[in-house]
Amino acid sequence: MDKVKNTKKVYDLEERTFIFAKNVRLFVKTLSQTIANIEDGKQVIRASGSVGANYREANEALSKKDFVMRIKISRKEAKESSYWLRLINETNDLENANDALYLIQEANELKKIFSAILEKSK
Repeated sequence: MDKVKNTKKVYDLEERTFIFAKNVRLFVKTLSQTIANIEDGKQVIRASGSVGANYREANEALSKKDFVMRIKISRKEAKESSYWLRLINETNDLENANDALYLIQEANELKKIFSAILEKSK
């Protein structure tokens, strides 16, 4: 890993989602400044930050319905993050492609975690 830090898995999900959003931002800073990368970078920054922000909101939910909705949003944003990261990875000749692949994997793992939380919430 070049710029992406802390590859050890964190089991505190609030911290793990924060680290994910931080690492996405560090990764986006390394991209060449093309129109596509600027726009895709904005999208992935929004989506990756929303994963953790909505998870924190879920932890403060006033009802089970609110909790489930926030977890669904976190899962959706993790899936969207994976999409934008993959698009960036496949449309650039990245020197730090391993960072992109790591972030895609992390987004997919977060999506699976949120899916499992939803299953247990039924």
